[in-house]
Amino acid sequence: NHVTYAMAKMNMIIHDMEGEISIGDTMRNPKMLEGSALRQFDLVTANPMWNQDQYTTEFYENDTFDRFTFGYPPASSADWGWVQLMAASLSNKGRAAVVLDTGAVSRGSGNQGTNKEKDIRKAFVEKDWTEAVVLMPENLFYNTTAPGIILVLNKNKAKERKGKILLLNASQEFEKGRPKNFIPDEKIQKVAHTFHEYKDVERFAKVISLNEVVKNDYNLSPSRYVETADAEIHREIPQ
Repeated sequence: NHVTYAMAKMNMIIHDMEGEISIGDTMRNPKMLEGSALRQFDLVTANPMWNQDQYTTEFYENDTFDRFTFGYPPASSADWGWVQLMAASLSNKGRAAVVLDTGAVSRGSGNQGTNKEKDIRKAFVEKDWTEAVVLMPENLFYNTTAPGIILVLNKNKAKERKGKILLLNASQEFEKGRPKNFIPDEKIQKVAHTFHEYKDVERFAKVISLNEVVKNDYNLSPSRYVETADAEIHREIPQ
């Protein structure tokens, strides 16, 4: 998008920043290269378009950058294609945070037979690269009212985090705004603190083992493990 490219360049100048900005289809024609291979980074953040249907199995099969080693996403959604691109761009100690549709971490779980997205999630779990999944509030983004998730990858987890995944339900951590909701600074700090502590917090966060992920058929949706609503109180009705 040439307009976005120009705005990014201008923002960098205004804020006195140095950086490299490229334009093009990152999936089909990556620009950040070292020779013929993807450049490696220690940190990657990304907010790719959700559920893109522009990439076919043939495209994934003919990839020359060794990006889709965990499987080919379905033609209906490139979410896990983007995640694999990010993972392939990470160094051995690299970390990534990718904003995705909530369905990306649950589609296919609980169904009989195989599912392409579930199979790729399974590979990331077994590789122990999935460090956390954060469920965001609804109506934050300008192109949709749907909530999203932040998938946090880490190729070199700390020893105490190996074999574990933090699921954080931040769906209630927002304030109403016009036209969009927003997350105030103190709630951002709450989410960040909980991630760094990497401990259970009642009705907010839960650390699960990889065995528990397997038991739940590789469903990584925080709402499945962390209930935010208050328990219902049942009172007897006088006769």
